[in-house]
Parts: sequence; C-alpha cells; structure tokens
Amino acid sequence: MHELTQADFENLLAFRTGLRRFLHWSKAEARTVGLTPAQHQLLVAIKGHPGPQHPTISDLAGYLLLRHHSTVELVDRATIAGLVERKGDYQDGRVTRVLLTADGESRLARLAPAHLDEIRRLAPVLEHLLAGWSRGEIADQGAGTPQSQHDRATSAGQRAAAHSAAGESRAAGESRAAGESRAAGEPRAAGQSAPAAPSRDPVAHT
Repeated sequence: MHELTQADFENLLAFRTGLRRFLHWSKAEARTVGLTPAQHQLLVAIKGHPGPQHPTISDLAGYLLLRHHSTVELVDRATIAGLVERKGDYQDGRVTRVLLTADGESRLARLAPAHLDEIRRLAPVLEHLLAGWSRGEIADQGAGTPQSQHDRATSAGQRAAAHSAAGESRAAGESRAAGESRAAGEPRAAGQSAPAAPSRDPVAHT
C-alpha cells in the first residue's frame, strides 16, 4: 500500500460526504410517506430478509445494529402504527417472526424506486474514487511522480464530490416536486402515527 497522501483523505471525505447526503435525503423521503427514518429502515430489513421465512427480532437487531430490547420497542411502535405484525414460527412457538402489513408494503413500495435510483447515482462517485486510488497505486510503483499522483487523486476526489453534490441537488428537486404532488392530490395514509418518543438507544431514531 502506498503512503497516505492528502489526496487520500480528500477522497475519504468525498466518499463519506456522499454517504451522508444519501442518508439525509433518505430521511426526508421517508417522512413524505409518514414514516420515521427508523421505521423505514425496519421495513427494508423485513422486506430484504433472505430465505423463505420472515425475520426474527434477532435478525432485525443484526440488520439495524440495535440492541435486542431496542429492536423490540421499534417493532412495537411499528405494530401500533399498522406497518408490521408479529407471527409465531410454525416450527418453534418460542420464536416470533415479523412481517409487513399491506400498509407497510405500500409505503415501502413508494420509497424503493427513488432510493434505487439514488444508489445508481452514487455508483459513479465510487468509480471516480476507486479510479483515483488505482492510479495512485500505479504511480507509487513508479509510473509517475508523487506530485502527479497527488494531482490525479485530488482530481478524482473533486469530481466525486461534484457529482455527489449534483446528485443531491437533483434528488432534492425531485423530492420537492413529489411532495407537492402528493400534498395536492393524495390524502394522508391511514394508520399514520405521530413520531415516537425518543428511546434510550439513539440509533433506533436515526
């Protein structure tokens, strides 16, 4: 591995900034369909769980990086909101599985397409960063001077940051347009609950 340069840290900053912008945008999108960010993450974890059976509380705690009791509280609130329901395991009655209700499925389906599009927009950002690092490693092996290596990596980081900012601007415009359209012609979804009271586990409400 080549010696770390200022450009490497600039690339790390561009990458983390892109992720933070995506998460900030995702939180705002979730609220447009009456979900908290934590509820949105829960619905994605339930829907995305692989295998023929629905996930258990332990499965969900692992996906969400929450303590078991915090996951139980999150599922309790989502159940009250009509987004999920519990079901006993048909093989082991001691095991509880969690599945989406029709309302939970509907709200998640309204969010998923835009999120997949936004992830596709982030792909070029990662490609720019990886390209910059790859060129830096080649230069470190003798194909170029340290200064040219720095310049190339810096250029990649700048392109990545610019692309990330442009994607955020496009997403913000689309989100505002979608919100205005929904506010004009779509009633609030049935069963929507008020924001949950803060838990002792801060991750459950991010």
